Amino acid sequence: MSTLLDLVRPDLRGFGGYKSARSEALRGDVWLNANESAWANPADATASSRRYPDPQPLALRAALASLYGCEPERLLIGRGSDEAIDLLVRALCVPGRDAVLIAPPVFGMYAVSARLQGASLLEVPLRDGEAGFVPDFDAIADAALSQPVKLVFLCSPGNPTGEALALREIEALADKLAGRALVVVDEAYGEFSGAESATTLQARCENLVVLRTLSKAHALAAARIGCAIADPALISVLRACQAPYPVPTPCAELALAGLSPQVLAETRQRVALVRAERERVREALVKLPGVKRVYPSQGNFLLARFGDAETAFRALLGAGVVVRDQRAAPQLGDALRITIGTPQENDRVLAALKSCSAAGGTVTREAAA
Repeated sequence: MSTLLDLVRPDLRGFGGYKSARSEALRGDVWLNANESAWANPADATASSRRYPDPQPLALRAALASLYGCEPERLLIGRGSDEAIDLLVRALCVPGRDAVLIAPPVFGMYAVSARLQGASLLEVPLRDGEAGFVPDFDAIADAALSQPVKLVFLCSPGNPTGEALALREIEALADKLAGRALVVVDEAYGEFSGAESATTLQARCENLVVLRTLSKAHALAAARIGCAIADPALISVLRACQAPYPVPTPCAELALAGLSPQVLAETRQRVALVRAERERVREALVKLPGVKRVYPSQGNFLLARFGDAETAFRALLGAGVVVRDQRAAPQLGDALRITIGTPQENDRVLAALKSCSAAGGTVTREAAA
């Protein structure tokens, strides 16, 4: 009978990784085991940066586990979701043999990590229908079972497409791929969605990994704090493959402060405002003559198709507004992704696009969704 660890690269099964000075359970008041400076840097007001950080800060790990409703041993803290993606690909994929499956258009780091590891990349494109972009779960399962796929990356809500995935579809896919591949659900935008987290499936699906981050809803992008939530045995493997000190002390302290009850209450209010603004901006966009379609979104952004995306992009830049040009992405040759900002910033977006329309920078309008 296969186990979850059978999916790990054979040469990394039992791999212990680097044993840093902070990984030893030692106690003392004179620390001379890590070749650190005996004095703080003169610019270090807190005198805390001369010591190497805790590789997995216990208080932060507990706070994140409480936030995401999981046990601390199921959670690995890393440098944003990007590090978790990289660790998963490195730990599971044998270069030149194993494959990663994605459903484009989607977040680009999955493909980048696969290429860096020498893993093949399989693509099962999202289907663009009346309800928006949706994965073809049957095609994903068939492709993953017919090829040496070790990882299937799903994004919910999708980036840049905005769709939230049904838990029943995720569970069914994980069941089909049990013993064959991991299903990784990237929930970077989960706070903006009304959908339940895929972590609720993990008790039944040991081959399911969920990624979360403090970069989006929690406004801590520069702190680079993200995590992977998975079976404890897999978390141990990923930790062994991780750099010795992945979480800088100032970042951990900032993140912990950002997860206090008072701050979390304010964060929830801001998320509610983003969701309300998302609908307001969507309703305004669909009325503009140059907008062909606005996709439904569960993220903090909207994906819109334009009759003349170049003119719209330049009009926004001319107004000092920078949005994400998606025209190089598969199926999105006429699309821009617009993050939901403050109400004032959103007004600037709409004003610039209205001016663009009034100046004649449009083509025939199609039905908007």
